[in-house]
Amino acid sequence: MRTWFVDNCAPGDFNGDIAQAMVGADIFIGVSAPNVLKEADVAAMAPGAIVFALANPDPEIDPAIARKYAAVVATGRSDQPNQINNVLAFPGIFRGLLDGRITKITDAMLVAAADAISSCVTTDQLNANFIVPSVFDTQVVSKVAEAVKLAGRA
Repeated sequence: MRTWFVDNCAPGDFNGDIAQAMVGADIFIGVSAPNVLKEADVAAMAPGAIVFALANPDPEIDPAIARKYAAVVATGRSDQPNQINNVLAFPGIFRGLLDGRITKITDAMLVAAADAISSCVTTDQLNANFIVPSVFDTQVVSKVAEAVKLAGRA
C-alpha cells in the first residue's frame, strides 16, 4: 500500500519544502506536529481542497483557519467536526479478530474496516462537517467487527 502512495500521490521528482508542496494540492494529510502549516499554505491549495490536520492534541493548523480555504477539514480532536480517531476502528477490528478466531491482520481486513466505518454515514448525513461517524455511534463497532471477520474468512 505504501508503494502505491509513493507511485500515485507524488508524481515526478518533487523536491521542495511544505509551502511549495501545498501549491495546488488537493489534499493534505498531516500526522506530524502542531502548527507546521501556515494560512498561506492552505490558501495556496486547489479549490475544494481537503485538510486532515491530525496531530494531537494540537493540529498542524488551526481548523478555523483551514476552513476558510478548504472544503473539508478534519482533525483528531473531539471538540471539532470530523474527528479522525483510531477509536473508530480498533474496538471493532479486535472484536472481529476475536469472533473470527483470526490471528493475522491483513490489508483486506483494514480496507473492510474502513468501508464499514464509512457505511455508518449515510448519503443524507454526509456534508463537509460530517464525513465520519461519531466515536459514540453505537453501530460502528459491530459493523467493523462483522466486516473484519468476513474479510478474514475470505
